[in-house]
Amino acid sequence: MSIKSMFVTRDMTEGSPSKRILEFAIPMLIGNIAQQLYNTADSVIVGHYVGDNALAAVGSAMPILNLLLALFVGIATGAGIVVSQSFGAKDREKLTISVGTCLALSLVATVVIMIVGPMITRPMLEMLGTPASIIDWCTSYLNIYFYGIIGFFMYNMLSGILRGMGDSASALLYLLVAAVLNVILDIVFVANFGMGVAGVSLATVIAQAISAVFCYVKLIKMTDTFDLSIKTIKINKEMAKRIIKIGVPSGITQAIMSMAGMVVLNLTNAMGEMVIACNVIVMRVDGFAMMPNMTFGQTMSVYTGQNVGGNRPDRVQDGIKAGLKIALGFSTAITLVLVVFGKVLFGFFTNTPELIELATNMIRVMAVGYICVSVTQILGGIMRGCGDTMTPMWVSMIQTILLRVPFAYVVAYLTRSAEYPHGHPVALFGSLLFSWTIGMVISIIAFRMGKWKRKIL
Repeated sequence: MSIKSMFVTRDMTEGSPSKRILEFAIPMLIGNIAQQLYNTADSVIVGHYVGDNALAAVGSAMPILNLLLALFVGIATGAGIVVSQSFGAKDREKLTISVGTCLALSLVATVVIMIVGPMITRPMLEMLGTPASIIDWCTSYLNIYFYGIIGFFMYNMLSGILRGMGDSASALLYLLVAAVLNVILDIVFVANFGMGVAGVSLATVIAQAISAVFCYVKLIKMTDTFDLSIKTIKINKEMAKRIIKIGVPSGITQAIMSMAGMVVLNLTNAMGEMVIACNVIVMRVDGFAMMPNMTFGQTMSVYTGQNVGGNRPDRVQDGIKAGLKIALGFSTAITLVLVVFGKVLFGFFTNTPELIELATNMIRVMAVGYICVSVTQILGGIMRGCGDTMTPMWVSMIQTILLRVPFAYVVAYLTRSAEYPHGHPVALFGSLLFSWTIGMVISIIAFRMGKWKRKIL
């Protein structure tokens, strides 16, 4: 395969399912890892140049950020599915309308978040019991992010459109450039200018905006596939309804997960700065460990969407087996890496021995859960690709609201001690393992019930 052939749209309605899935997933996996470097670079740099409290501040800001962006992320998911189905059906006009509507919706979301985000940041941090030692840093981090949110929105939507048409390599290339720039700006703003937490937020905003510009230029040039200009960027009422109908359940899923994270964060904050910092670095490593699962889930949505649009239900069935085999292989390898090399990984974030030891023990509690998540993500991706976004939403609601949150608080209550008066940190991470395991079982049952098959028909 030539380098040039990597940066083209890919028709997933033909060829070997395993080959098509891997061709699409590998560049996207590298891209998702690069995107995770945004937050990881933030944590590593502030942890070393500012201190553990700054590290805790960045982590405490993330659940609020995720909550406010959840609905948009869901709409972007719906947009990717609609684009993949239109591309699979080889309908140029429909593809043009869907892309234009996606970008118009992004611009609307940008204005809303730029206004609402800074207004509610501080009150939400206070409501969550954020320690006084880090609340100012959390506020400045979030406000800068919200004021520059257009880069995040446009990159995620534009790269989602590219992926919907099977071109994951271009999105990867632009993201790698932005990731390198983000790390450079982090060092300049934090180490050289002494901007602290605000500096890493500004660096991320700038890097995301640049990656969005690259994606837009690429899409403008794809005149053989669809049309993109200022005139085509407008909301088509019917297309917007379809995108929102498919995307809102995914957005609700993201919001529920974020709210559950905030409820558990309240428990985390009560345990003190050491546990907060532990939670931050464990979640950073978790972000990388989760990437293959999330990537293959997204890949299966695109693969399924194209084949549903191209009227190839037989290939959907073949893709299920291929996707599960690939995802399980990756997740098993990741579990082994976390168990064996966890301590080495956490040494990149902090020089505090007690923090490294605590984080290493906690990641080992979670490690086997990534195998369970791989099954849940593959099945959920197939269901979403068919247009059934409601079933994965209900699975996530049960998994987070009924399982994770109560389990965390019960275990915290039962493990109170002189060292941990508000409960042992194992409550935070054991609750994830518990919810992931039961969530996999629920996903398998829901998948076998077959609502997604009726969507194909």
